[in-house]
Amino acid sequence: MKLARLVRTSSFRLTLLYAAITGTSFLVMFGVIMWSTSRFMKQQIDSGVAAELREIHTAAAGTSVKSLAPVIDSSIKELSGFHYVLQDADGERVAGNLPPLSPLPGIRDQPGGASGERAPAAEVRGFGEATSDGGYLFVGTSSHQIHELRESVTRSFLLGLSVAMLLVLAGGAVMSAAVLRRIEEVSQTSRDIVNGDLGRRIALNGSGDEFDHLAASLNSMLDRITALMEDLKQVSVDVAHDLRTPLTRLRQRLELAQGSASGSGRLQSTIGEALVDIDGILQTFSALLRISQIESGHRRANFGPVDVADIIDTVVDLYQPVIEDKSQQLVVRQDRELSLHGDRELLIQMLVNLVENASHHSPAGARIAVASRRRADAVVLTVADDGPGIPAAYRAKVLHRFFRLDVSRSTPGNGLGLCLVDAVSTLHGAGLTLQDNHPGLEVSIVFPLVHRPARA
Repeated sequence: MKLARLVRTSSFRLTLLYAAITGTSFLVMFGVIMWSTSRFMKQQIDSGVAAELREIHTAAAGTSVKSLAPVIDSSIKELSGFHYVLQDADGERVAGNLPPLSPLPGIRDQPGGASGERAPAAEVRGFGEATSDGGYLFVGTSSHQIHELRESVTRSFLLGLSVAMLLVLAGGAVMSAAVLRRIEEVSQTSRDIVNGDLGRRIALNGSGDEFDHLAASLNSMLDRITALMEDLKQVSVDVAHDLRTPLTRLRQRLELAQGSASGSGRLQSTIGEALVDIDGILQTFSALLRISQIESGHRRANFGPVDVADIIDTVVDLYQPVIEDKSQQLVVRQDRELSLHGDRELLIQMLVNLVENASHHSPAGARIAVASRRRADAVVLTVADDGPGIPAAYRAKVLHRFFRLDVSRSTPGNGLGLCLVDAVSTLHGAGLTLQDNHPGLEVSIVFPLVHRPARA
């Protein structure tokens, strides 16, 4: 299964959308965790700093710089986890292990570590207040734990997000592949039905999922359509069968009447014209029965290796004199050593219909070309003429039963020739194309190639 086809599926696009939603959810969750954790850690630091300040004030004899200095010096020796700075009204440091600070009251985050440290400065979070004699006291502690926690949470988040995205994408690929397999089953069934296997149905896997419900609905629809088509075909077959017998009897009686009416030339002529009309009706019924038989698929039992050159040679030998009598030219260009898997009789009938159709609708002096060639893993059979051709708007319609162009209604025919060609090509799994020959019509039929076994 191609990757490009996989990523274009709706299920994979939904997976990408789900991945985006999941990633966004992770980001929101990460932001909330970072905010709440940082807030909690800061509250813990602030509580510790407040407790340390209370102990300093309790131990000091007053709130002046002079009374606080001995307590600060003692605290530095005893509590290495806190940082202090005590400065006088002139901003000079009197005691502490931090450089002098601007005398801002309240909680503050101050970059820098203890004086004399060689390590990169760490941020200090603490509380500052004025002394009674105009000095300034700041007590704080390192906030590196907050930064370490942020880094740890960030690493964990990135790892979790990466794993989640991989799982989402892998799950999306698996789900898309499963969906594609089910869709391919439906598509293959549709192709088989188009190729004439009207009994094919979409397989249900018994899971009861939406695909099973869809398959059941489609199968019911196909059953109904097949029943209607079979009824319609049966009507055509029944009419052809039921009318062919009385028409054959009528023809026999007209032949007897024609033989008895030897004295009347006008009566014989009229009977002869009636016989021609009856022959045309019988040919139409025979064609209808043949098309119905082909479309039923029963002729696949007669399939076998067929030499393309043999088919063309047979038809050319049969129709070369007829075409030359009409002052037309039949040209053959074919590749030898090409084989088809099919029904030889039907393939000959198909090519006969195409050659007859080209000759019938082309004027004297027209050139009719029959060609076969190999194209990749296919055999292409073409019949082209330089007659009036078929307008593009009617090329699909001429494959329907009894459809005839207005310009052809005054000429003999029943509108079933190309319909039979279409039925034979569909039976053989071939593609039928009608296109402009500039001028005229070119009919191309593309058959699957059958490789001949190597000769000993």
